[in-house]
Amino acid sequence: MKFNKDEVCVLIPTLNEAPTIGGIVRDFKQLGYNHILVIDAKSSDNTVKLAREAGATVRTQTGKGKGNAIIEAFEIIEQPYILMLDGDGTYSAKDAEKMLTPLFLGFDQVIGDRLINAEEGAFSRLNLFGNHMLNLLFKIAHSRDLHDILSGYRAFTKLAVSQMTLKEKGFEIETEISVEAVRNGQRIMVVPIRYSSRPGTATKLSPFHDGLKIVSTIYRLARVNNPMFYFGLMGILTSLLGFLTGIYVLLEWLKPGNVEHIPLTILTVLLIVVGIEIFMFGMISDMLLVFHREIIREIQLLQPPRQQK
Repeated sequence: MKFNKDEVCVLIPTLNEAPTIGGIVRDFKQLGYNHILVIDAKSSDNTVKLAREAGATVRTQTGKGKGNAIIEAFEIIEQPYILMLDGDGTYSAKDAEKMLTPLFLGFDQVIGDRLINAEEGAFSRLNLFGNHMLNLLFKIAHSRDLHDILSGYRAFTKLAVSQMTLKEKGFEIETEISVEAVRNGQRIMVVPIRYSSRPGTATKLSPFHDGLKIVSTIYRLARVNNPMFYFGLMGILTSLLGFLTGIYVLLEWLKPGNVEHIPLTILTVLLIVVGIEIFMFGMISDMLLVFHREIIREIQLLQPPRQQK
């Protein structure tokens, strides 16, 4: 399908990507994409210079972190379609048409699935396992299988971006974008893309530190998207702790000498009761969320179709 490439802004967040950024910009230029925005996080190498020489528009972000870079870039982009990718050379400009075509067919967001066609060596076993576990957790927490929630290769309509409330400052931004897309009921397509080994720059992501942040983000954002999971898990764990302390109290009571643990017994009862109450609160919140979504859907049906600018 042919589409107007002048309606597309190619967004590339960077931090010390001098070995790759020039080639990436030139690849997109050769394919006919004239609006290329590099949002740079105050690189200490020649990233900015090389990007400008290759033909990109470069802006320096005011905040710190990948999330802040993307949020700031979304605010200044004027084109109706956005193609976002990392500047480390792991994604291919040749997949751009595959990423953008669904937007012109009515989809709101497209996610490039790296995990299907990843080049050998692009992922360590630990990273590949971690990605699969995070995707599974997202599927459970947010009731939607997006295959690769951490993919940095995405395409959006400007309207879809305007519907999102983004706040994450770091590498959790892809997770938040995925959550916001699900929360807003956006039409999402996942397409397989090529994912290559990093050709010249070291990864800035820490598997354990950033992995824990992403897990925390998936769980925390479930509060408004899937309260049954958020409060239900909290309630189950609290009650389970109460049952464990209760078993300890019971075993101590059955021992010769009949040891009583009155304070621990009281704590056991409190933990079980509070856990059940938290679980029930999750059920009520889930029912209210379903009711809220039904109201929003009815309001949208009553409104005339919005024209995308």
